[in-house]
Amino acid sequence: MDTDIQKISEIVADQMELLNRIRSNISEVIVGQSKLVDGLLIGLLTRGHLLLEGVPGLAKTLTVSTLSSSLDVKFQRIQFTPDMLPADIVGTSIFDPKEGTFYPKKGPIFANLILADEINRAPAKVQSALLQAMQERAVTIQDQTFLLDEPFLVLATQNPIEQEGTYPLPEAQVDRFMLKLNVGYPEKDEEREILKRMAVVQPDVSVSAVATRDDILQARGVVDRVYVDEKVTGYVVDLIKATRNPEAYGLRDTDDLIKYGASPRAGIHLLLAAKAHAILAGRGYVTPADVKAMAMDALRHRVIPTYEAEAEELTSEDLVQRILDHVPVP
Repeated sequence: MDTDIQKISEIVADQMELLNRIRSNISEVIVGQSKLVDGLLIGLLTRGHLLLEGVPGLAKTLTVSTLSSSLDVKFQRIQFTPDMLPADIVGTSIFDPKEGTFYPKKGPIFANLILADEINRAPAKVQSALLQAMQERAVTIQDQTFLLDEPFLVLATQNPIEQEGTYPLPEAQVDRFMLKLNVGYPEKDEEREILKRMAVVQPDVSVSAVATRDDILQARGVVDRVYVDEKVTGYVVDLIKATRNPEAYGLRDTDDLIKYGASPRAGIHLLLAAKAHAILAGRGYVTPADVKAMAMDALRHRVIPTYEAEAEELTSEDLVQRILDHVPVP
């Protein structure tokens, strides 16, 4: 087994050149935000859709567009607005008067990288237009179903501070996102560098592609080869089950604070994210530290607090942190 892990680690080392190339390219435009960039790379490696949340002006949209420019794939930016219709995303059937038939007019969802900008500005019927594409990698227009080309990744942004004119994503939609990344403010030195680069009339935000579609698909194949010990898998299971039944894990004071725990999909996404996190660290095996590092991003949008928790001003992140602090690490 040691030999196998060594071989996998050598394969991972080869892929690190690609990942570092993409990182370096993004850093030509984006200052800091290393956690956000790593999250984007993890989504890219694992076919996992991402929800990015942060106040305005933190370069969420610019980071995603810079990632797309770094990849030789088709990119589409969809600005969500209250007056949108589902057909504005997936497309519709158009009548051809000459032929007397309908033909499908494909929407912007038919791309490799989708930036769903300010997704919570559109009503639920528009948000739900993404559900089939995100889960099944397919889109149905009238009676025809079209498979989407790989890679296919939805990167959605939302603003947490505005109430008017926004529509919260339903739980079923949120669960489709592999990770929810909270984007924070830059450090002092980073902010100084941002001013140097961007406080000009026409800042240079252009980069060239440094990775192809085949590069991405090849890197994804490495994820499945990363070694995961049974103890690490058991740790993932314990974390997921602790969100559903905290009392069974000694968290009696948390049992009445969680309305809904994480789904089985959450466990799948958490383990995949841990594998990709190991790759970014240059390892061919997953440690409990990888799982713990990705647990908050994988669970914060899947653990739903009760009214009692809200009355105590406890957020889903507070509850996830309790579980992480209490469940034994193997």
